[in-house]
Amino acid sequence: MRALCVLGSTGSIGVNTLDVVSRHPDQYKVIALSANSNVDVLYEQCIRHKPSYVVLSDKNGVTLLEQRLQSCPQLNIQILAGAESLEHIASLPEVDTVMAAIVGAAGLLPTIAAARQGKRILLANKEALVMSGQILLKEVAANKAELLPIDSEHNAIFQCMPAGYNAGTQSSVVRRILLTASGGPFRTKPLSEFDDITPEQAVAHPNWVMGRKISVDSATMMNKGLELIEACLLFEVPAEKVEVVLHPQSVIHSMVDYVDGSVLAQMGNPDMRIPIAHALGWPDRFDSGAEPLDIFKVERLDFEPLDEIRFPCLTLAFQAIQEGGNMPAVLNAANEIAVSSFLDRRIRYTDIVKVIAECMEKADRNSAENLELVLESDSQARELAQSYILNKL
Repeated sequence: MRALCVLGSTGSIGVNTLDVVSRHPDQYKVIALSANSNVDVLYEQCIRHKPSYVVLSDKNGVTLLEQRLQSCPQLNIQILAGAESLEHIASLPEVDTVMAAIVGAAGLLPTIAAARQGKRILLANKEALVMSGQILLKEVAANKAELLPIDSEHNAIFQCMPAGYNAGTQSSVVRRILLTASGGPFRTKPLSEFDDITPEQAVAHPNWVMGRKISVDSATMMNKGLELIEACLLFEVPAEKVEVVLHPQSVIHSMVDYVDGSVLAQMGNPDMRIPIAHALGWPDRFDSGAEPLDIFKVERLDFEPLDEIRFPCLTLAFQAIQEGGNMPAVLNAANEIAVSSFLDRRIRYTDIVKVIAECMEKADRNSAENLELVLESDSQARELAQSYILNKL
């Protein structure tokens, strides 16, 4: 039986993880859960999964959850608050598997803490790898941890890699990686209408059910930009060997092109329980709860080249990974501030890329060789983004 810590249990990845786990109660025990502020969902998860530890982002949430759980004296749950508590539950000796599903930079330190303790890390947090990819991969290697990607695209690539492949290493037989993208809700929308895009329109993804931030990232294609950076690090390939392909049906989740001319693709319905179950059970497989793919219902698979004018955020991501150093961290931090400001209706949809480009131009350059430099770059980029939004937009 594997012992599980779910970082970000009330988000879409966390909820789907617990759904898969509940189908196999003889194989998994939930030791710890964490959430930002959704006490209602976390309370229900506590009742069902009976964790030993729960972490909330602030003490007000802790108080609310303690009050809710007073009616369940049979539960023995230690309720904690704050960022340090996230690192604590990710490092617990009784935990062997950590689902890293906290959105944003907040997921970085607990993910590294899990790596330092040699855990199996199911990585759904893009930002941890984007901000400090080499640092995280070094910790994984040094402490004999396991890193399994959860993003549907990276999980697909992982499944298509040669037998015995380990994330973070290079394969000499892979010619290129084909990273598929649905194109989001605005793939065919006239560019003249982009200034008027609302948050409600941006979060309405045609294929996937996701959180608000990642849905906006999918609309701008920054999500794919972060995945590009992830792919370069996870599979140790240069950016020029990763090609983004628009595939509106989201049935092929990504492909690997081999030197002998073979192209392997992983297919399935757009259901995050599939990659989650793959990583939970790896190297074995079991039922995820997802519907089987009906290829006759799909009927056709379309592919289109990328339109860089429509999706300029992806171009910035290419620039960030090619420059290296702290630029991926700057890109990520600026994007988080820009997306949050758009969702709060402080800026327009088309301002998101302007904020990111401004921060990448103005930010100090450094090597990002340690966490202090990474966090310094993250902080500076956020300040630059806030200042640009306040004073120039």
